[in-house]
Amino acid sequence: MDLAIEQALALAPDASSVTAGRKLAKPGVWHGLGQDDAAFWGECQGSKPYQTRVDRSDYATKCSCPSRKFPCKHALGLLLLAATSPEALPRSDAPEWVQSWLNQRSQRAARADDGARAKPAAGSTREPRRQERRLERVRAGVEALDLWLEDVMRNGLAHAGMQPVTYWDQPAARLVDAQAPGLASRVRRLAALPNSSPDWPVRLLEDLGKLTLLTHAFARIDELDPALQVDVRTNIGWTIERDEVLDRGNAVTDEWLVIGQRVVPEERLRTQRTWLIGVSSGRTALILQFAHGSASFAEAVAPGTRFAADLAYFPSAFPQRALIRERQGSPRPMRPADASTIGGSIDAALAIWAQALARQPWIERIPVILRAVVPIIATSGDWVVRGSSGEALPLEGSPHWTLLAYSGGRPVDLVAEWNGQSLAPLGVFVADEWRSLPERG
Repeated sequence: MDLAIEQALALAPDASSVTAGRKLAKPGVWHGLGQDDAAFWGECQGSKPYQTRVDRSDYATKCSCPSRKFPCKHALGLLLLAATSPEALPRSDAPEWVQSWLNQRSQRAARADDGARAKPAAGSTREPRRQERRLERVRAGVEALDLWLEDVMRNGLAHAGMQPVTYWDQPAARLVDAQAPGLASRVRRLAALPNSSPDWPVRLLEDLGKLTLLTHAFARIDELDPALQVDVRTNIGWTIERDEVLDRGNAVTDEWLVIGQRVVPEERLRTQRTWLIGVSSGRTALILQFAHGSASFAEAVAPGTRFAADLAYFPSAFPQRALIRERQGSPRPMRPADASTIGGSIDAALAIWAQALARQPWIERIPVILRAVVPIIATSGDWVVRGSSGEALPLEGSPHWTLLAYSGGRPVDLVAEWNGQSLAPLGVFVADEWRSLPERG
């Protein structure tokens, strides 16, 4: 079986699902277990038999139970059973309910490809008046934002730090009306900075500076390189059609390591960030997905695995975000040896961050693999990781007991997101395995 326990657990939507799934990872609670090259399946006995199946190409799952979690506890139990006891799933022909599901997935993918080819290219003359009207609204919104930013600086950061949330919400709302949601989101995030840490004035000033740089870049957008023009428009709020990226995006074929994943819940939307790195190319890629409520994400990508695929990158002066254009074969567990030549010291990671900012000043985070770092609690009480030369970087939030337990106080290879301020741990290489790290604990 080409699935490891850690990869199965990484697919779980929450800790309670892990607990429930472990209880179902026993052959005795299943009937009709089986597998072939395309899938594995079984019927779990609950209040009635629930038909559960897993597509081996990407570990997507489907179950006939009424659960709103993806994967549900039955699918997670089947994944864990396949990882721990593959001999319990004899090879056989897939039953009709499994084959029909696989056929439906293939047909949906084919229809999506046909639809992409049928659509006109983005940037065509379709609805030019509508586009021009939006451009006028954005220009007006940017001009109003510039005036507001000048008022903020004239009144001083101390004054801004004493203002209520409405102080930030009002200009953000005006930007939404101006059809500049990217700018609106950046303004709203400013509200969380005042008095949030001892260095909040520095952080607020930095973000205000990036915001001002963005409005000034938009005012002179025709003078920028084409790739940076795309970054400016994207950060203001224009979107690039998925089909355009699949058709025209820069394509890279490689064996991709899934080095980490983070799901960020919001009010009604969940955002999933999955980080990949190419074995041959060394390029990093961000697979960004969104799902409403408890719905599943469209693309199943299990952290801690590796798979061969063609990726299509979104245009950018520092390309990171990408789409999976086509997979080749099934995913396999990632081993530390797969990433033995990737990553480096803390200083090397900071150099990469500096290069990224030089090319795309509004980049928010990059993935880093830090070799031989030790997690410790500094004398200030903050959590940090320290390199072999004594250099250190802070860890986001606290505590990080799981990371400390994995390390045992010894150097480990850490995968994390770096945002210029702190590291958000994603995973760690322990002995001969990659282990996912929770956001807290």
